[in-house]
This record gives sequence, C-alpha cells and structure tokens, in this order.
Amino acid sequence: MNARRVDLNSDLGESFGRWVLGDDDAMLELVTSANVACGFHAGDPSTLRQVCARAAARGVSVGAQVSYRDLAGFGRRTMDVEPSELTDEVIYQIGALDGIARVCGTRVRYVKPHGALYNKAAVDPHTAGAVVAAVQAYDASLPVLGLPDSELLSAAAAAGLPTMAEAFADRAYTAAGLLVSRREPGAVLHDPQEIAARCVRLVTEGVIVAVDGSEVSVPADSICVHGDTAGAVEIAQAVRRALDAAGVELRPFAS
Repeated sequence: MNARRVDLNSDLGESFGRWVLGDDDAMLELVTSANVACGFHAGDPSTLRQVCARAAARGVSVGAQVSYRDLAGFGRRTMDVEPSELTDEVIYQIGALDGIARVCGTRVRYVKPHGALYNKAAVDPHTAGAVVAAVQAYDASLPVLGLPDSELLSAAAAAGLPTMAEAFADRAYTAAGLLVSRREPGAVLHDPQEIAARCVRLVTEGVIVAVDGSEVSVPADSICVHGDTAGAVEIAQAVRRALDAAGVELRPFAS
C-alpha cells in the first residue's frame, strides 16, 4: 500500500433488463476501477456493454466480478459447487465480460469475486483454489482483488498471480479484520462524512476502527464503495473529495 495512492472501485453493471440497480454513470465519474457483473449474479449483455463502453471512455479499469450462478439470490447465497465446475464457471464469466469489453475498446484487467463467493474464497482453500485456477487458465497476468490475508490472495500469490488487497468504505469490520456479516445490524455504513474520514485514515495510516472500538490494521491497494448501497453516489463523492483534500492520488491499480 502506498500511503498517498489508492484505487477506488465499485460494483457496477448489476442492472438486469428493465430492473435498474444503482447509478452506473454517476459512479463511473468517481471511481478508478469498475467491478463489472458477468451475468451470473446480475447484469445482462446490453447493460454490460454500456458499462464497459462508458468505462473505456472515462479511463476506468474494468474488472470481472465473478459469482456463483445465483441470479435469484444476487450471488449472496453460499452454494455447494464442485471446485472443477466452479473453475469452469469462473472462466466462462471472465471470457464473456472480456469479449464485451474488447468490443468496447478495453479489456478485463483484474478479477474480483462477488458476494458469497468472495466471502467463501476468503476462508475456504478449495473455493479459493478453484477461483485462482480459473484466472490462471484464462490469463495468468490478471491481478486478483480480495481481502488481505485471505485464502484467496494466498492461493493467488502461490500460483504466481498478481494480488491486490481490498478494503471496504461502507462496511463495518470485526476486531479480527473481517467484514461484519450483512445479517448483523450495523454491517453497512451510510454516513458519507463518517465513511470519508475512515477512508482517509485507512489510506494514510493503514488502520480502521472495528465495531468494538479497537483499531485494526487493514492494508489496501483499493477501496470499494458498493454501487447498490443506499446513497452510493453521495458516499463516493464524499470519499473522493476527502482523499483529494488529503493529497491522496486516485488511480487504477491495473491499467
């Protein structure tokens, strides 16, 4: 982590047909990297093409946000998938988004799991290994974005893949440095100014205050502002303003 440089990312392309989620256009004016849905938890081809085209026009890096095949549950339900099958499904998703991105004049530049797959890959070596095997098979130069000290990043590093550590602007942390479950009250933060102040301290000091009041060391090459959080645009605006004011350079970690 560079104390004066960080990437700002958001989950985008999560609309589906006539169902619109988030404000992708507004977020693309603020972030430096876009974790774009690949159709398994959200996103249809037209939505993904629009997001990739707008990201390319604005110099925003496109990442493949791969998921369990779970449209109904928005990818937030843990699923029992054989590692070999999961590897194939992740390859499929990266390839689908990469094809759309290339038509739009860009390409997939990193991979980040979504939702339940993100959480399980962080702690389960079999799931982590399946995701890493997919990235390695598709393009071993692609960085993997995930929680610091997670099974996912450990497996990626062991396989020789570039790794990037991620922190979350709008999520509460436990004293162990893990994300508070969305099932728990207070798991998602909503006050833009509070979130912005946390992000400045995270980047400049490398720490974040956990739910029990303790300070946790959290290295971060990239900070995520969820595009589907209520007030996401206002949060991202506050974070960007605060980081700019603190002299932090915002740029993609993969370009």
